[in-house]
Amino acid sequence: METSASLLERLRTSPDEAAWRRLDDLYQPLIRRWLLRDPSLREEADDIVQEVMSVLVRELPGFQRRRNGSFRRWLRTITAHRLAAFYRSRKNRPVALGCPAEESPLTQLSDPNSEMSRQWDREHDRYVLSRLMELIAPMFEPTTLAAFRRTALEGIAPARAAKELGLSLNAVLIAKSRVLSMLRQEAKGLID
Repeated sequence: METSASLLERLRTSPDEAAWRRLDDLYQPLIRRWLLRDPSLREEADDIVQEVMSVLVRELPGFQRRRNGSFRRWLRTITAHRLAAFYRSRKNRPVALGCPAEESPLTQLSDPNSEMSRQWDREHDRYVLSRLMELIAPMFEPTTLAAFRRTALEGIAPARAAKELGLSLNAVLIAKSRVLSMLRQEAKGLID
């Protein structure tokens, strides 16, 4: 896996199939999970996810990161717009389940100051970090990942983690540094 530049930069400047697949693997499940909060979207959720991903493919080369959280907000805006278009398209059709589109809590995603948008931001960062951990895990030995998790995620003192894992203190510190470095590289622009 080529990791010399962040995923977003690779997709903007020299996109390849692996980078697009990585973006798709990262974001399709997150967007789908959000859409399924509206029970009336059951079968249509996958279609809306595809529309969001299609907009990303088309528009990402022109995306400019202007401040922390830009990509997260941009993705939320695209999702909100695709949802609004979907709700408009079915306005004259009867709604089988759930509430009318105007009452769906997902309509709040278009308001950057809504509680729903703040929740999107929080969940986005946790989700992307978790998925990136899954994606980079095969690049490291299990003990390296265990040392990272114990120290960086669980807050255990490096000396204690070293003793528990049967490693030297230096090995634990190097493990934490290596995994953290890879995570930062992969998350650049995605999590701020």
